[in-house]
Amino acid sequence: MAKMKLKKGDRVQVIAGKDKGVVGEIIAVDSANERVTVQGANIVRRHTRDSADASGAQVKGGIISVEAPLHVSNVQLLVKDGSKDVLTRIGAQRQKVSKRRADGSEYEGTRGVRIARKTGKEI
Repeated sequence: MAKMKLKKGDRVQVIAGKDKGVVGEIIAVDSANERVTVQGANIVRRHTRDSADASGAQVKGGIISVEAPLHVSNVQLLVKDGSKDVLTRIGAQRQKVSKRRADGSEYEGTRGVRIARKTGKEI
């Protein structure tokens, strides 16, 4: 199984399915099943009964609309390039940074960053 490159909080566009073209933010990531939940996309209606919560108070049932997970292949990252939005793939790069040890001394190290393939900028 490949590593999921999308993270919670990323802005994505749905590129396939009934909600094709919808833009939203990722609100949950399920890497084991390769699924993401996008705000405002793939809305399903759930019928719930009246029930009691943990403190014993009654919770009213009814028909509730919630976002269902989408497969990660059906969404694509959306980044800003100037004033317009651009669909892009995700790449990785190592950048040099200066790090500080517990004793206060500094040293050169690297850290991995995600970059947008179309713009070449850090995500």
